[in-house]
Amino acid sequence: MSEQVKAEQWADEEAPGRRDAVVRPRGMRPHSVDVARRARLYADGKTLVVRDRRLGERRYPVGAGGIRRAVFVPPDASDAWETVSKRPAERWGVLVFENEEGHDVLYVPLAEWLPEADVVGILDLKPAKCLDRTGLRELAAALGIPVEEKPRSGAGGRELPETGPGHAVDRAVHRELPRWHNWVRGLGAFGWLVALVVAFAADIDWCLPIAAGALLALPAADSVVRVGAWWSNRRDGGRFAEAVVITPDPAAGEGTTPRFLRTSSVRVLPGDVVLTDTVGRERWLGRDGAHGVTRLVRLVSQGDRQPLGVEIRDHRGEVRALLPWVHWFAGPQGRDRWQETVSALSVSAVDEEVPGTRRPAGTTKPWWNGHPLAADARMMSPLPAKDARTETSWHSSVIGGNELLLVPLFSLVLIAGLFGDTVAARLAGLFSALTIVAEWGPAATKSLISRFYYDKPQENA
Repeated sequence: MSEQVKAEQWADEEAPGRRDAVVRPRGMRPHSVDVARRARLYADGKTLVVRDRRLGERRYPVGAGGIRRAVFVPPDASDAWETVSKRPAERWGVLVFENEEGHDVLYVPLAEWLPEADVVGILDLKPAKCLDRTGLRELAAALGIPVEEKPRSGAGGRELPETGPGHAVDRAVHRELPRWHNWVRGLGAFGWLVALVVAFAADIDWCLPIAAGALLALPAADSVVRVGAWWSNRRDGGRFAEAVVITPDPAAGEGTTPRFLRTSSVRVLPGDVVLTDTVGRERWLGRDGAHGVTRLVRLVSQGDRQPLGVEIRDHRGEVRALLPWVHWFAGPQGRDRWQETVSALSVSAVDEEVPGTRRPAGTTKPWWNGHPLAADARMMSPLPAKDARTETSWHSSVIGGNELLLVPLFSLVLIAGLFGDTVAARLAGLFSALTIVAEWGPAATKSLISRFYYDKPQENA
């Protein structure tokens, strides 16, 4: 059975009464968007189910012999910097499910299950609120699991043990890159070094193409991930066939780019609202339950009441997304686009005046500065070309480091073999040339397309 068929079957079999108790993961970039689309935490009767990106399920019974309670462990307030830098998945705390003996069964880091985790700061959102915003508190209530809070420090505090490979406690986390990707890259770098040392130390010619081939594994692994993600996204297109798609309708002269117009969207499904920002990051918000979308608030400026933006709020009044009005509803079809959004979501829509938005003429700072979701407003707007290239660059935003410089530099050691006299030297040179092309080719192509088309500002929307 294909993954797409399995996903559709699960959606068809999901009981309407259970939709309230579904928790969705954080937003994901295009190469790992299948996590946002497929991974879920939900209740199946008296069973807690953790579903991964491949639709595999881990099931935890609730009650006698299974989960009996949940403990919310907030981050250590005395060392927030270490938590954010070293354990980012725990920056809003961890919900620990325990059995009747008090043993840990499952760790659920809240940052992994908060759709807007990448566009809201830890200082703008209290950890306790994330239990509601993620839907985890609601899920625990649906399963009849009591939730208590135990801080990390002080009397009666709780310390989470170090978790790593081989740890007995399950963790409901997602990997942006598949595990095999790290293994291939690690073995490739190690194989290149070992084969190169042996080739020069023992004078074994055939170790040279082995070294060059091992280094080629690094960009090859990256390419497989990107091509696989493209194919998966293409195959998943059918799940949006019945969605109401809201696309930007920006005002003229606002620095609109083709990337923003072609990529950003708000798609309304029967049970979900899917927001895609200008770099393709996709996040899913529910439409049911206390953490679901139930209200649209059009923010207007103080005094003249000009529209500034649109907040998407949940049942508790928490802001879950922020759309700048000038980029989404200020164009020629803006009025119709706004009515279409309200109609598709079938929720109440009200105007709300924002204090302090009366600015002197000539002010260039965006009105959303200081808003908790300022980063969301920025990403749901056209980005400057340089910022867009950084956000979409594989080496800047996914792999990181200086691979784009180092791997071709290491390949130059053997590329002269293209003009050598032996077959081994020529193979080594060929593999080295392919490595350079595989590293620089996609990066250069994306940069050129960005500069001359995709992120070039255009006058009219």
